[in-house]
Amino acid sequence: MTSRLAPGDTAPALSLQDAHGETFSSEQLHGQRSILYFYPKAATPGCTTEACDFRDSMASFTAEGYRVIGISPDAPAALERFTTAQDLGFPLLSDPDHRVAEAYGAWGEKKNYGKVYEGLIRSTVVLDENGVVTLAQYNVRATGHVAKLRRDLGLDA
Repeated sequence: MTSRLAPGDTAPALSLQDAHGETFSSEQLHGQRSILYFYPKAATPGCTTEACDFRDSMASFTAEGYRVIGISPDAPAALERFTTAQDLGFPLLSDPDHRVAEAYGAWGEKKNYGKVYEGLIRSTVVLDENGVVTLAQYNVRATGHVAKLRRDLGLDA
């Protein structure tokens, strides 16, 4: 299992294609607080719930200076279909070789119905304006995660 990030860690660099095939790099994160959330597969029930919860909370995240970015192993074409179908309004990035997920501690051993395998661990990492981790949550649940994240960030005060 890859090591997990903790508050105070510097976020690993990233350079991934977005849903339109354009390169998105960590330099684009500097100067603004960012919420990077890792999810297993676009257009599946849990991932759709989580993405729509982020979409529905965008106004409050933006008002507090956060940008939201989703990262999954899906190909850019699948991300584009998902973005369009759910009218997400925030970038989704393609990490097909899961190197970024590994660097962020969001790839490792999973268990499902008694079967053990390697896969993406649903996770969220929050960065400050300088790319330093302020919050890292692993093995989060798709349903209710965004509401808990909002509370943890003090957005529901």
